[in-house]
Amino acid sequence: MMDSIKQIYKIGHGPSSSHTIAPMRASKMFLTQIKELPVDRIEVTLYGSLAATGKGHMTDQAILSVLNPVHPTTILWEPRVELTFHPNGMRFVAFDKEGKELKEFKVYSIGGGTLANESFNEQVTTPVYELSTMADIIEYLDQRGLSYWEYVESCEGPDIWDYLAEVWEVMKQSVHEGLAAEGVLPGGLRLRRKAADTLVKSLSYKDSVKTRGMVYSYALAVSEQNAAGGRVVTAPTCGSCGVMPAVLLYLQETRSFRDERILRALATAGLFANVVRTNASISGAEVGCQGEVGVACAMAAAAASQLFGGTLHQIEYAAEMGLEHHLGLTCDPVCGLVQIPCIERNAFAASRALDANTYANFTDGRHRVSFDQVVAAMHQTGKDLPSLYKETAEGGLALLHEKYGGKILIED
Repeated sequence: MMDSIKQIYKIGHGPSSSHTIAPMRASKMFLTQIKELPVDRIEVTLYGSLAATGKGHMTDQAILSVLNPVHPTTILWEPRVELTFHPNGMRFVAFDKEGKELKEFKVYSIGGGTLANESFNEQVTTPVYELSTMADIIEYLDQRGLSYWEYVESCEGPDIWDYLAEVWEVMKQSVHEGLAAEGVLPGGLRLRRKAADTLVKSLSYKDSVKTRGMVYSYALAVSEQNAAGGRVVTAPTCGSCGVMPAVLLYLQETRSFRDERILRALATAGLFANVVRTNASISGAEVGCQGEVGVACAMAAAAASQLFGGTLHQIEYAAEMGLEHHLGLTCDPVCGLVQIPCIERNAFAASRALDANTYANFTDGRHRVSFDQVVAAMHQTGKDLPSLYKETAEGGLALLHEKYGGKILIED
């Protein structure tokens, strides 16, 4: 059983679906719970990954923007305390004037802006899809001569196209706004935006390099918008939101695909991401960046393959390669910001998605390792990764940058 692909594509503000969108939604939930109580102040405690990289991800700003206008709110940080349910834990407590605790609410951000705790789980709602593995879906479609997007429509209903049309408009808008913006991104890294310059430089090259530069610039544009707290679409997360828009807008502009075909590609991509979300995870705090950029690459590869007329098996193969070759990818954001290496990863994943499509379409779609098997491998790999490499900014690139002050260290 699987939920709607609307859970994959969520419109919101960056820089992180798990660190900004979900905490804002949790804060609104808590306000609803305490609206009839004599609340004097609120205390919010962030645990694990939310605390470790929350300041860089603007988690405190997201929460305070909702709660502070209603009740004075303080935030406590517990990066060394990881609750058992999920690494991204939040505890909201409301107090009266005497300091008496009126209401407690523990909730967890489990990826893609989705919330859950011991009592409810937004990922487990009324099932929309009876099938939840790609093998079962392909068998079902093969027997009926259907495509992936037709399966999405049959399960979701015709209203899904209106939803995806809005998603596509926001995706395109985020590209255009990102290309129009220049200057330094917020945060302590003093990282300059590169999207506009990349697009301009691409125009001086011949076709093959020019088009690749376009893809890079579009992915950078959206990822930079996300890093600046702009409006984006999770695909499947904010940290990986640049891959799908880059690939789809590039293909539409260079191949003249109609919006209708783009929406169908979005539906297919959402289906593949939904399989991952159901059987593994799209949370960087749970499985590392393989669950974010890796899944985004798989989505874009599947979308591109469908646009170019790929068969069911070729599309699955493209998606499989997109995810397989990101296995083990760690989440180690420098200074806890969704900037390094996140922004460049979106550009490279968009390029790799197009390569996966090309490779798959050179074959008949038959291959040894299935998409489902790669999803299972990704899930297990995520479990085996130390917490240092799962959105805590305590290992990998983040540790080296902190240790050496951003300088390049050369040793014999």
